[in-house]
Amino acid sequence: MASIQFIQGLDEAVIPTVRLTRSRDGQTGTALFRFVQPNLLQQQGEITGMYMIDEEGELVTRHVNAKFVNGQPQIIEALYVMKNAQAWDRFMRFMHRYAKAKGLSFQRS
Repeated sequence: MASIQFIQGLDEAVIPTVRLTRSRDGQTGTALFRFVQPNLLQQQGEITGMYMIDEEGELVTRHVNAKFVNGQPQIIEALYVMKNAQAWDRFMRFMHRYAKAKGLSFQRS
């Protein structure tokens, strides 16, 4: 089963919005994850990145930022960068598994 974690061993229950971009030649791309009021904000532990875990292994990004409202963290954003077509394909396999596990669908903009 596919999951996302910020604190290793604790699955994030909040479903993010994900915005994908891909270069015209298909060789590179980015995925911007946006979690509103994620449960990690109530957990104790060190956040060292975002971990996308499935049966193939683990994809990791260290590009994680918090957005604050009135001094309180409200939104967590994570940017995952794909530097080649193989990384894009691997990410898409993870996202298909994650979507299936969470009952999500893909919408083109």
